[in-house]
Parts: sequence; structure tokens; C-alpha cells
Amino acid sequence: MRVAVVGAGAVGRSVAELAADYGQEVTVLADSRGAVVDTDGIDVAAALDRKEENGSVGDTAIGDALAAEYDVLVEATPTTLGDAEPGFSHVRAALESNRHVVLANKGPVAERYADLRALERDSDGDVLFEATVGGAIPVLSAIDDFGPDHITAARGVLNGTANFILSRMTAEGLDYDHVLAEAQDLGVAEADPSFDVEGTDAALKCVILGNVLYDGGYSLADADVDGIRDIPGSALELAAEDGQTVRLIGEATANGVRVGPRLVPENGTLAVTGTQNIVQLETTHAGRLNISGRGAGGPETASAVLSDVRRLE
Repeated sequence: MRVAVVGAGAVGRSVAELAADYGQEVTVLADSRGAVVDTDGIDVAAALDRKEENGSVGDTAIGDALAAEYDVLVEATPTTLGDAEPGFSHVRAALESNRHVVLANKGPVAERYADLRALERDSDGDVLFEATVGGAIPVLSAIDDFGPDHITAARGVLNGTANFILSRMTAEGLDYDHVLAEAQDLGVAEADPSFDVEGTDAALKCVILGNVLYDGGYSLADADVDGIRDIPGSALELAAEDGQTVRLIGEATANGVRVGPRLVPENGTLAVTGTQNIVQLETTHAGRLNISGRGAGGPETASAVLSDVRRLE
């Protein structure tokens, strides 16, 4: 299929670089400043080199790029809250032109789910968004295979940065500020880690799970969210004395969406370490399913995006 990639950060760049490995052709690549378009397939390496040198992959206006020839839009711009712009407008342009859409951007799915589905109903295009929850972990595919009516709850560890910090605090007896600085040095945490450590990222993912399981009705404003900034090392030490540890757990049930630090058995399924993610699905007939893996990273998330593209063929 001909793929238009909007967003040239870690995920968008990886999608463009890996598309050929999945049998796809990139005909549009755009960043926040411009785009490059070639109906015969762009030279991805050259476009990314140009971005390094000049700050943008090309000179074509993004609006013109979205009107070019492609079959599926990959929306990989940064997640924004509230109106979910500019990502939502990119999605609208593609669906109104009867193109398919694959989202890595969580904003449109978490904040404007009803609007997104309304656009999809009026379009010949379909919308998929596996990459918005758990990176490479096929959580939404599993829900689709079982059917949302056969899943009663979803919970898990859905932010690698927070999990890395809690894991290191527990294993080494270090305080939050020390481990955060280490995570930033390693590139695991952003210079401004608020989105991760305050629970916002995990909450958005759980909102998406809630929308999928219960056919909409959730946004970030509906979630009960607590982060990990204020967890003292002493709390982790006390938990360890009882054979427990602390993880940032998100949950989507018929009663709503919650994210916050929770005690879990130190050798239990939810006590994943480092940047690993895990999702538990409670099913009506198959018991509890545990799906774990890499929940972030450019190539990892791109694999979920490109798997969605293949589903649309």
C-alpha cells in the first residue's frame, strides 16, 4: 500500500524506515515544517538526511501532502490533549478523502473518540490504532479477536519510564530524584518527565482501552489519575518486607478509568521490571490473559503501526 507518514519523530521516522520490510511504499513523509511527496515512492533516507541538515524533510505544505496520492495515513505526530490538534485534523482530511488511517498518536482516540468514529462511519476508510496502547504489545488486536463484549476489564503497567524509576528505586534503594536523573541520562525519561511520572500517558492508554471496551464515553478528564513523584523510598522498603512492590497500575473497567501506584506481589505477574509493559485482560470464558513486551521505542511502536497497515490491505 502507499503510505503517508505524518510525524518524523522516533515513531514516524521508524515507520518510514521500516515500511519496505513490511511490503509498503512511503509516498508522503511530513514533519511539522513541511513534507516530501513522490507518487513513485520517496527516498526515505534522503528525506531524513535533509531533515538533519535543514530542519525539515521537504518544502511541500502539509495540507498539499495530505491531498496527494496514498492509501493509508499514518498519524505519528506528538500526542496533544483537549482538541487533539493538529493530529485530529490530519485524520479528518484523510477520512474525508476516503483513505485509511493508522494512529500512533493517542490524542484523537483518547480525547475525541466519538468524533473519530463518526468520521470513520462517513468514510470508505477504516481507522486502526494498535500502537496507541502498549507499543509493540498486541493488546487491541487481542480485544478485537475476543470481542469487547467478552472482556470485562483491562489493567496493567503501561508506562515504561515510570516502571523503570520504580524498579530502580526498589532494586537499589535509591530515591526518586536520583533515579529520575539516571533515567534522563539514559534517555528513558524526557527532560520534562511530567507526562510519564504524573500518570498522564498511562491514563490516556487506559482511556483508549475503556473506549474500545465500552464503545466510547471516556476522555482524560474522566480518569482518576495519580503519579509516582511523591513515593518515598521508605514505602518501597516497607512493601518489600511484606513480599510486595509498587507499580503504576492503570485499569479500565465498566466503573471507569483509574491510574495510580498500587501494591503488587514482588514476584507477581504485574511486577515487570525496567521499561517493560504488561496488560492483563479479564475475559468471560478464557480467564485472565497476560500480554507483555516492549511498550515504547521507535522500531517497537512502528512494528505495531505497520502491522495495522497490513491489516488494511
